Order: sequence, then C-alpha cells, then structure tokens
Amino acid sequence: MPPSTKHSSSAGTGDQSQYESNRGYQDNFAVVIPARYESSRFPGKPLANIAGVSLIERVWRRCTMAVPVEKIIIATDDQRIKDHCESFGADVEMTDYGCLTGTDRVQQTVQQRKLDWAVNVQGDEPMVRPEDIQSVVRAFLSANGKRVINAMAPITDSEEWLSLAVPKLVFDQEDRLLYMSRAPIPGNKASTLIAAWKQVCIYAFSAEHLTRFVATDGKTPFEAIEDIEILRFVEQGIPVQMVRVESGTVAVDFPEDVARAEAVIAKLRGEMSN
Repeated sequence: MPPSTKHSSSAGTGDQSQYESNRGYQDNFAVVIPARYESSRFPGKPLANIAGVSLIERVWRRCTMAVPVEKIIIATDDQRIKDHCESFGADVEMTDYGCLTGTDRVQQTVQQRKLDWAVNVQGDEPMVRPEDIQSVVRAFLSANGKRVINAMAPITDSEEWLSLAVPKLVFDQEDRLLYMSRAPIPGNKASTLIAAWKQVCIYAFSAEHLTRFVATDGKTPFEAIEDIEILRFVEQGIPVQMVRVESGTVAVDFPEDVARAEAVIAKLRGEMSN
C-alpha cells in the first residue's frame, strides 16, 4: 500500500479530464521515477541537495503538477532512497539491484504493481516540465498504447549538438524515430549545426512493450554502443513516436551540475517574485 502523503491529489488536476474520460486500461498506469544510488558518474545522486531539497523530491514534486499524486511511484533498489522518499510522502517500489537500465526498473514496477502502462520520468531533471509529461500521456492515449512515446526538443547551440552527453535524433515526416545517437546528427560536410533535435527523457510504454524490452539477452547492439535505452525498441522493430516539446531542462549528471541546476532555480524564483 502507498504510504500516506503530504500532498493532496488535487496537485495534478490541471489535466484531470484526461483521466476522467479514460478509464479501465487507460487509467491503470503510473508515472514511474527510477532512482538508483550507485551511479558511476554521481554516487548518491537522487539524494543530492539542490537548493535545500533533494534531487529526487524535486522531480517528484514536478510530477505531482502533471498527474494525481497517487499515480506517481519512485522505483529504487536502495533502502536509503526508499526511506528518504517515504519521509516526504512518496509511494516507493523496491526493485532488483541488478537492473541494467532505468527502463528495466520501470518494467519491474509495472509487473509488480500489475499496471497496464507507465510513463517514465528520469530522476535527474529537477525542473522537468509538467506540461511535457502531460503531452506524453496524451500522445500515448491517442496512439491507443500501440507505440512507445518519447519527447524531443530542438537544439539551439553547437555545444549541445556536439556534446556526447546529449542524445540527438533523426525522425521521419510523421515524427517517428529513425535513429538516436550521441554523435552530432544530422551531420553535414561543414560539421556545423543547421537543425537538430535532442531527446527529452520522458517516455511512455505499455506493459507489452516493456516485456519485450526485457526479453532480450542483455542490451541490443546499437543500444550497447550508444548507451541509449530507447534504441532497444527501435532495434526490436517497435515504433517509437516522438512528441515535440518546447525545450529540454537542466539534467544533473555530474556533481558539478548541481550548481547549474541551483542557478536555474534561483533565476526562476527571481522571475516569479518580479
């Protein structure tokens, strides 16, 4: 049973009609936030202090602005994270330590909670946009759960286009994913940024999609080379529909990203006070 919460479920009523009109299969879902302690780049990252609030709590709070609070689950393999998340009222599902990816952790949660589908929100984006989560939900329901959904945003500067930390993508005329890479794509002979898109790490999957994802013997070839989970679905022939959102947000991948995230939060607070 979920623990008692400190937030009212009315926090996510901005798109409540989406849920009122879609019962049964459509309503048996959760927003799942994978969170692991043993990050190679930033151990203990979910518990990192971001302007007085832990990273994982900030992500959870943003999700409560998109969907009802009872629809949000934090999936972890670490008791420290579990204890911390329950202290601020989150529902926590314990998953296996050996999960290879966050998507594996989401699949375990879907299986253990007997859900029909899930939205995966990465636990390292403290300013994830609630409206982007809602866009992914709408896209999944519009596709009747037949496609994996992933968000994307335009790249506006060359540094981001060249960064190996940023997955870039190409897609067809219906916004269906063709390929995703850490390399600067689409490229050209001059090696200059003309137009490019990056992945925004909000996804939606059906239980069937996730069952197929974990049925492979480890990572698929291009997924392993690029270290990008969504490529496993592409390699399996599962359609991935991209959804356009306004912009990406600040991700905390390394300890030095904490200061950058705090600067963005301080700027937003200043704008709200003016």
